[in-house]
Amino acid sequence: MSSTYGKLFKISTFGESHGQAVGVVVDGCPAGIPFDAEFIQSELDRRKPGQSRITTQRREADEFQVVSGVFEGKTTGTPIAMLVWNGDQRSKDYSHIAQQFRPSHADFTYQAKYGVRDYRGGGRSSARETVARVAAGALAKLVLKNIGIDIKAYVSQVGKLKLEKSYQELNLALAEDNAVRCPDPALAQEMFDYIDETRKKGDSIGGIVDCVVTGTPVGLGEPVFDKLHAELGKAMLSINAVKGFEYGSGFAGVEMYGSEHNDEFFIEDEQVKTKSNHSGGIQGGISNGADIYFRTAFKPVATIMQDQASVDQEGNIVTVSGKGRHDPCVVPRAVPIVEAMAALVLVDFYLRNRATQGLAYEQEEKLEF
Repeated sequence: MSSTYGKLFKISTFGESHGQAVGVVVDGCPAGIPFDAEFIQSELDRRKPGQSRITTQRREADEFQVVSGVFEGKTTGTPIAMLVWNGDQRSKDYSHIAQQFRPSHADFTYQAKYGVRDYRGGGRSSARETVARVAAGALAKLVLKNIGIDIKAYVSQVGKLKLEKSYQELNLALAEDNAVRCPDPALAQEMFDYIDETRKKGDSIGGIVDCVVTGTPVGLGEPVFDKLHAELGKAMLSINAVKGFEYGSGFAGVEMYGSEHNDEFFIEDEQVKTKSNHSGGIQGGISNGADIYFRTAFKPVATIMQDQASVDQEGNIVTVSGKGRHDPCVVPRAVPIVEAMAALVLVDFYLRNRATQGLAYEQEEKLEF
């Protein structure tokens, strides 16, 4: 099972939902970066369970520990290990599915592939694994901050409730002022009530997280197979419950003529810019300096508090009864996960540019800490 992501800024995650701990080893982080532990903890707090009644009621402090790679408040250039202990496991809540497969869950595919699975909370298939991603992504954000790259995600849709405004029309800072993480306060309340109603019915609902990256320099991404948007898509689709990814105009672009869709160039302050941004800040798989924006669709959570027909490991028809503590909608807690994965993609491409373009690039874009 591969649990490693990245080429130069590499992360390897470990741990299960109901194991002793989850954690990450980050290899390739540059030396000398101020290690802002408070910021990393604040990112983990945005993801942790039990934030409101519309999230899972599992209670975890999610306080991380640094095991290696940091000395006197700065990164040393050696592998950085971060660990979060699990505290509120209720493994008995899952004993009823030890031999049963929950519909649309990873239970069946894990069993079929490996011949064994950790049914306690889903093991590695649980969203608990994303604790490690957020910790590593927060570290990546600290690197990107020094080169002026900022990443902000927010909830734009829950079920059929949609945010119709573009990100340019919104104050994205407002997203952190409510439990849903939608920057439109009125719509956020509607979304909250809808998720809460869904929870009371023992059901779940999906949604969409939008993400905007500003300050990206021109040139991130590799031609052909390692295109920037392809890597962003891979990163987002690797997150639990993700079913779709689009960037720029996305699928809506098929309804436009080329004359409408093309982003015309012009010069401003001696820099090449575009009049529109249907490309989503990426052309030919390489960043063009405009805002990068994309959308990630999350399905309804598979585990619901209703009886469903299924089969067990012996091939018998069974009824699976929902138990345990689960998010009725994942998108409010998915916002920092989307940001973290975007940060990991961008910092890896930035370091790849530094490695391939030599001293000239190093001097022009030198990190200063």
